[in-house]
Amino acid sequence: MSILITGVAQPGQLGEALAQSFVHGGAAVTLLARDADAVRQRAEELRALGGHASAHVVDLTDADALADVAAAVAREVDGRLDALVLAAGGFAVSGPVDTSDGTGFHRMVAVNLTTAYLATRAFLPLVRAARGAIVYFTSAAVLPDGSPAGLAAYAAAKAGVVALMRAVAADEAPHGVRANAVALANVRTAANVAAMGDGARYVEREAVAEIVRWLCSSAARDITGQVIRVGR
Repeated sequence: MSILITGVAQPGQLGEALAQSFVHGGAAVTLLARDADAVRQRAEELRALGGHASAHVVDLTDADALADVAAAVAREVDGRLDALVLAAGGFAVSGPVDTSDGTGFHRMVAVNLTTAYLATRAFLPLVRAARGAIVYFTSAAVLPDGSPAGLAAYAAAKAGVVALMRAVAADEAPHGVRANAVALANVRTAANVAAMGDGARYVEREAVAEIVRWLCSSAARDITGQVIRVGR
């Protein structure tokens, strides 16, 4: 099973746990991130665990660079990916819209929505070849019972990810590709613990990884176009 995961660079973050979970399950993983030293270190750690892992350095907002990486990955995985897991993203509090910074809005859209769109476009032919799965990440804040107060830029970008997922699910159904999104509450990552302390209510990274692996498996072959909430 060949899996490509974006946003696997810094230790203690969700991408690291996703990659470890897939490797423990016997999958070969391809990691993409912008930080060259960090993404290569994560791949080395996975290989030390006995897994098969490769790393590619790319700016996920650069369509031309992504096209080059997609061509290289295609050669590595014999033209097919069983799953594309789009974990790259970022979070920032923008405050009320009337006092928010437009630069911050554009950054949230770029790191959360643009990266997901361009990576989907670049790797979709490989996922089609395997009739595989795509998993996106959104936020519980954009769900009907969520609270996006103070998070207009982040919430708008993550709502866009949901719309993108649903479009891909509809467009790709004839090709056998499934697309779903995981809507996360607070996950116990190194960054979140540093910001909010160890006593906050968290979803464990490993629990999220289990759900993502299930969405990428044949057990979820009839699930597409859905948003799965994880955490409270």
